[in-house]
Amino acid sequence: MSGKALRDLNMLPGSERKNENSSKGGLTKPCVENSNENSEEWKRKNSSSLVSTPTNGGETVKSEVEVANSEVEYIESENLNDLDDVGMSLKTLLDGLDSKDWVLVCEALNNVRRLSMFHKEAMLDMLENVIPLIVKSLKNPRSAVCKTAIMTSADIFSAYSDHIIDSLDPMLLLKSSQDKRFVCEAAERALIAMTTWISPLTLLPKLQPYLKNRNPRIRAKASMCFCRSVPRLGVEGVKAYGIDKLIQIAAAQLSDQLPESREAARTLLVELQNVYEKSHEPAPTTVSEQPEMSSWEHFCHSKLSPLSALAVLRVTNVAREGLVLGS
Repeated sequence: MSGKALRDLNMLPGSERKNENSSKGGLTKPCVENSNENSEEWKRKNSSSLVSTPTNGGETVKSEVEVANSEVEYIESENLNDLDDVGMSLKTLLDGLDSKDWVLVCEALNNVRRLSMFHKEAMLDMLENVIPLIVKSLKNPRSAVCKTAIMTSADIFSAYSDHIIDSLDPMLLLKSSQDKRFVCEAAERALIAMTTWISPLTLLPKLQPYLKNRNPRIRAKASMCFCRSVPRLGVEGVKAYGIDKLIQIAAAQLSDQLPESREAARTLLVELQNVYEKSHEPAPTTVSEQPEMSSWEHFCHSKLSPLSALAVLRVTNVAREGLVLGS
């Protein structure tokens, strides 16, 4: 095409130029001035939409996390406000928790949190119906629902303590602690709340089966929870629960696959040694004829296999040496 022809073509209006090029089989860029404006308007209108737009290959424009973040606000417990209408919230609570709309479920879960904090007596009679629906949300594959349910569990532990442990299996929180990072963090806090507010006499038997779970990460989380709960028993509580049973549990965790389990076991063994020695201190006016028979070393050998006893004594001796050097 000559230079003159090109200049003439450039002077034509857009529509004529398009016709001219299409008649010659040329390729041109589509006009985009209006399309950008339309695209921005569409984005504004659909920014809060819950439905992702499918694209070629089955991909989606929005990921679940993006949608969840735009629709659900994760409110820390200390920032929760009281409900405006307690009666209406109680009336609609179960329907909201059982809704097929996940956003409504999250709103209902947050209302459970508010009720447990500000009106726990009002919700007490409903707990037997509320807890199974919280458990259902803990199993929900949508991360936003699962995380909100985990946060709800933490507040429920704080408000109702032992009333709910029979209905809320710790396994669900142990599993959640292996999920996406933003779910894991909430699960960790819920597990700490569980060990803080649930009576150890009630919680320890619930945790014990998970110390032998096939998943090493679940074993590790269970070990850490177990280790946090035992000191809350106190000296008399440990004796009543069975120090021989506890030392066998801790000794078994010493050889676990993950370092978190082993560290929890070491911490627990040091605690058990302290409890044992406090409970076997001789009275000031009496002298034991066979002090070695009541020693920690003799106790370990009497309750454990030779290899396990040596492993336990190695841990507690190192801990004691560290205390001596640090004093």
